[in-house]
Amino acid sequence: MERQNLTMRMHMRRFTRLTNAFSKKVENHAAAVALHYMWYNFVRVHQTLRVTPAVESCIASHVWSIEEIVGLLDAVEKKAA
Repeated sequence: MERQNLTMRMHMRRFTRLTNAFSKKVENHAAAVALHYMWYNFVRVHQTLRVTPAVESCIASHVWSIEEIVGLLDAVEKKAA
């Protein structure tokens, strides 16, 4: 858990208070964290696994692209509207 926290803090400058990327709204912060975890687990190929954690744990059948995540977000927005 500590390693996961450090990784998230190092990848996302929103967790550093004195930067321009600091989240002022909790909704924006939650969205940024969700996008980070989606990227980290579904898009980023990890060096030791040689695939993404989602593929390794059989949650996903392939490494996702950023375009697929954007498409997923578009589908959620359309469903909510």
